[in-house]
Amino acid sequence: MSIKSDRWIRRMALERDMINPFCEKQVAGGVISYGLSSYGYDLRVADEFKIFTNINATVVDPKNFDERSFVTVQSECAIIPPNSFALARSVEYFKIPRDVLTICVGKSTYARCGIIVNVTPFEPEWEGFVTLEISNTTPLPAKIYANEGLCQIVFFQSDEPCEVSYADRKGKYQAQKGIMLPKVNRK
Repeated sequence: MSIKSDRWIRRMALERDMINPFCEKQVAGGVISYGLSSYGYDLRVADEFKIFTNINATVVDPKNFDERSFVTVQSECAIIPPNSFALARSVEYFKIPRDVLTICVGKSTYARCGIIVNVTPFEPEWEGFVTLEISNTTPLPAKIYANEGLCQIVFFQSDEPCEVSYADRKGKYQAQKGIMLPKVNRK
């Protein structure tokens, strides 16, 4: 397995529509950077947020998540309450090749403010907008800027395609269009 460079990412994005829209260079200057980097791609967070609140005094249960635990906001920025989190989605739509796995890491600008981004790997042949979990670990409200960089995706290519891909398994988050809440298959 090898980490992929900017040349490989550019080629896959342009020839195979792996990232759409695709920004071929790193955009900075007045914004939190996004776009192609040396060995990854800094994705942008869209202007749709679901901010966690405990107004209903519910228990967080991944098998039975209560959507009323979120307040939906569409804005150029979102304020995440202290010691809380928000869900958001990427601006970019991803189509991961069968022999590729990605890892997501937070951007240092947000990490230095106590804001952590958690995203599970994009499995081989997964596609969709990415649902992003943004945690505010501080005792103060935290501001997140829409349409700017939030995290970096690093691509790893295997020396052989996987036997069973996410698409083969008909994964429950395949081709997601918006912010997806947790769900468990009931089979």
